[in-house]
Amino acid sequence: MTLRISLRDGEKMIVNGAVMRASGRVELMIENHVALLRGREVMQAEEASTPARRLYFTCMMAYIDESGRSDHQQHVVGLLGDLMSVFRTDEARMACLEFARLAALGDYYRALGVCRQLMTYEAAAFDRLAGEAA
Repeated sequence: MTLRISLRDGEKMIVNGAVMRASGRVELMIENHVALLRGREVMQAEEASTPARRLYFTCMMAYIDESGRSDHQQHVVGLLGDLMSVFRTDEARMACLEFARLAALGDYYRALGVCRQLMTYEAAAFDRLAGEAA
């Protein structure tokens, strides 16, 4: 199955760990399996400032850093346990379980999508805690 990606001028993407930048508008056809992230999906280390964001960053590294994948996977397990302890809703906990399932299968790209949901649940939990403290 072919994946078609359009990039705007200057837009970055990572393909198998290599950072690329489009020079002009580009349309790419990916014809085999690669670890691929568009620029808007990439998180910098300094942006990993909350438990869910650290989980996203570590999962992203497991996805794009094949040589360090086992270390990143170990870190993902610990981070996920920490994150589950702050969630009270069944919906958020089910998202954690779905993330864990996808990560265990090595489907890091889809796990990153679930992790974006976890960041939303985390923001709501932080808001709830701030309201309780007030």
